[in-house]
Amino acid sequence: MNILQIDSSVLGDNSVSRSLTASIVADLVAKNPGAKVTVRDLDKEAPAHLGNHLLPVLGGPKDGLNSVQQAELERTETFLAEFMAADVLVIGVPQYNFSIPSQLKAWIDRIAQAGRTFRYTANGPEGLAVGKRVIVVSSRGGVRQDANTLDLHEVTIDAVLRFLGITDISIVRAHGLAMGPDAREAGLTTARSQIAALNDAALRAAA
Repeated sequence: MNILQIDSSVLGDNSVSRSLTASIVADLVAKNPGAKVTVRDLDKEAPAHLGNHLLPVLGGPKDGLNSVQQAELERTETFLAEFMAADVLVIGVPQYNFSIPSQLKAWIDRIAQAGRTFRYTANGPEGLAVGKRVIVVSSRGGVRQDANTLDLHEVTIDAVLRFLGITDISIVRAHGLAMGPDAREAGLTTARSQIAALNDAALRAAA
């Protein structure tokens, strides 16, 4: 089993999403001792954001690249190889200003490539990253005030994953983290309960 852990929080050791992704990966490894784990820290290794200078890196001609473009091309190919090789992805997705962290968006922009991870067909786009399992750790400082309101960071990552052909998606939620000690602990308790439920489901599936 190949496990890819993606962390995007800028909070370092104070990050809840990072602590939860690490916990989930540790549980996966405990159940699959031969698993190979790749950790991609998008805060420490933030990919450059899209710009005209990066167009050759993302599907354009590869001749005559300058040193910056060549380095970004190599980084992009590494991201793509890690993504396609992964059987399970554990992705930390904190909510920043209603959406996902910009460094996570930059990673998505590297791996969402026509002909590599999806393709256009007569019947519409088709994802090529099928057969993967993804566990998303959703963290946010507040909580949803209206049950009909969407958490846009979750909507974004779910839409991207499904576009790329991934349908086995679980979400672990740690919300209310900035609303005081009681709300924070309640959010963490909920997240831990959801992780335990995932583990129970995995054990039942393996039985």
